[in-house]
Formats: sequence, C-alpha cells, structure tokens
Amino acid sequence: MNRLFALLLMGVVIMIWGCGKAVDPKQQEKTALRFKMESLDGEEVDLATYAGKVVMIVNVASKCGYTSQYEQLQALHEKYAEQGLAILGFPCNQFLGQEPGSAEEIRQFCRLNYGVTFDMFAKVDVKGKNACDLYRLLTSLDTKPKVAGKIGWNFEKFILDRNGFVVARFGSGTKPDAPEVISIIETELDKQAESAEPGAASGQSQDATLAPKAARAPAAKMDDGRSARHSAGPPPVGDLVASESSESSC
Repeated sequence: MNRLFALLLMGVVIMIWGCGKAVDPKQQEKTALRFKMESLDGEEVDLATYAGKVVMIVNVASKCGYTSQYEQLQALHEKYAEQGLAILGFPCNQFLGQEPGSAEEIRQFCRLNYGVTFDMFAKVDVKGKNACDLYRLLTSLDTKPKVAGKIGWNFEKFILDRNGFVVARFGSGTKPDAPEVISIIETELDKQAESAEPGAASGQSQDATLAPKAARAPAAKMDDGRSARHSAGPPPVGDLVASESSESSC
C-alpha cells in the first residue's frame, strides 16, 4: 500500500512539474536549421547541412521507459534515409536523470543495443533557462497535433519539411513508426524543397560526410555478429504521466 501511494504521489509531482504556464504559440518565420550544434564527437555541426531533407528531431535518453523507440527510429532511418529523411537524436538528462552517461557511454549504448547509425548529438537542455536555442524555437511554435509548450518528457518528436519548417510535433507516447507519423514523413518526402526559402543558408553542401561522425560510423556488433536489442519494460510512472532565437551554438 505504501509503495502504491508513493508511486501515485510521484506521478502527481511529475504532472505538476511538467505543467507550466500556457505558451503563446508563434508562426515560424525562418528555418529551424539555422543553428549550429555539437555532435556526439564534440564537433560543431551546422544544421543548414540538412537543408533539402525531411528532418525528425528527437530528445532521447538511455534509461527511459520509451528508450525502446530507438529501435523504431533506426528502422525509419534504414527505410527512408536514401529518400531524404534525416533523424537527429539529442540526448537530454533533464527528466529524472534518465540520460546520465558520457558521450562515449551514450554512443556505445545506442550502437550495442539498437545498432544506431542515424545522427546523434551532444547532450542539451530542452527546457528551462538553459534550454538551447534550437529547442527554444521548436517549443514556441504553433504545432500539431501536440501544441506549443515545453518538452514534457523524453522522445518527443518534431518533423521538419525540406525547407526546415516544422510541420508536426508528437508526444513521447506516439511511436516513431505510428501511422500518423509515417503519413507525414512520406508526404513531406514526396515534396521538393523550395529553391529560395527565407532564412535558409545558401550554398550548403548535402554531402553525407558533413554529418556528425557518430552517424557515419558502422553500428557496433556483439560477439555473435548481431546487433543486440535492448528490451525496455513498461514506462515508469513519470513516463506514463508526462506527455507533454538567436543563431548561436547550443
């Protein structure tokens, strides 16, 4: 009984913690790919190199009830990357400390357990006073189906069109391969980028070698030659309850 009460109390605390004052949503006026971020290897990456691609931005964590979504994210990467989909993973340790590892520990976890080969970046804050500029922009926008407001938990997803404009936002509980997510990805992949998009950097190379090195390296293998698959249990109570611009580096 005491354990059940403690779990319920934790859920209430997290629900209150995840609720903030309403955000006045904004219309996006310039590309979200105007920022410079740090890769998992510590290199500066100009997000403008992703212009012309459909981009999915996800805040990730290794010890979350939703961590198994890495598997679906990698499957999307393998299926759609050649058609122009780029998945960007941003580790974050702001939700019950569920991403405590170093960059190397994160890299090894992702490769050994999920064979991750999509682009991974250095840890960032996605909410609060230290939130990076990229997430300050993303969470301020007038989005659907999840509306403007701070990140509620790990594995929220933003989908950007080929011009760097956000076309959808999904909460943690929506899987990366959910029909509504796939529909938007495929719709945007079928479109062509506009030649002159306001705010976009011009003349940027789309060469894959400009992507973070973490994404270019082959997935690590277990001794038997196969990529191990991590089996995550049911989401912790916090995961079940929570669902929820300057041009500088984060």
